[in-house]
Amino acid sequence: MFSSSRLQLPGRRRALLAAAAWPLAARARGDGPGLWPRPAAVPGGVARLDLGPAAERPRAFADDVPLLVVGDAISWTALVGIPLSATPGTARIRVPGAGGEREIAYDVAGKQYTEQHLKVPPRTVDLSPADLARHERERAHQQQVIATFSAPPAGELRMRQPTPGRRSSSFGLRRFFNGQPRNPHSGMDIAAPTGTPVVAPMPATVIDTGDYFFNGRTVWLDHGGGLLSMMCHLSRIDVQNGNRLAVGERLGAVGATGRVTGPHLHWTVALNRASVDPALFLEA
Repeated sequence: MFSSSRLQLPGRRRALLAAAAWPLAARARGDGPGLWPRPAAVPGGVARLDLGPAAERPRAFADDVPLLVVGDAISWTALVGIPLSATPGTARIRVPGAGGEREIAYDVAGKQYTEQHLKVPPRTVDLSPADLARHERERAHQQQVIATFSAPPAGELRMRQPTPGRRSSSFGLRRFFNGQPRNPHSGMDIAAPTGTPVVAPMPATVIDTGDYFFNGRTVWLDHGGGLLSMMCHLSRIDVQNGNRLAVGERLGAVGATGRVTGPHLHWTVALNRASVDPALFLEA
């Protein structure tokens, strides 16, 4: 019996070593269970790029935009939000370091999104001069909001669905309003009745609230490291700028404000200023 145990020990040791090494290897590759967001190197997706070991958290940039870097001294990973406007092909990030700057290349695959045709009030498509001026002011303001970059979040990046209801597959849809083409849909629509509570999908700080021409009543959340959420078309807002929210804490309620065809929540997730598919942060 003792002899048999000694013969089996090396195999057990190999299994233990493999089990210990697998999470590190999986984390470096960007696959395996429990990793959020799920990798999808396509327009509107997220690339996970291995930066290797380092005593301190490395800095990484897509052009001049800082990236969210997660991990630890054993293995760091840059999370790159890929804009819906990205052209398939090779893209690069920059990683400055004491020994000089290095580049890391990755491939962006193509993805075909479907079309959606909607009928809305004509004034929300053919804007009056006053409405156009308002929209341009609001767009400039929200470009400042989306550039927020704070300390990286602690803990996992898995998110909770912010309101109960049917998730549409609306992200990335090329939208036509009254027959006129517009930018692709940059968020997930969740169908729910007016008044349904909307909660923080992960810990966050409220960084902007307002009532906007297209988005209606809106709340922006900063999750840290350039990872943001925007909740639109709310019937009410229950928070103020600067409020710190725990996951699941209420911020408002579903509504039909702004340019909508009915009550629902529009939820945008932005990573390094690019709108990415919120489904990548949710349980399937």
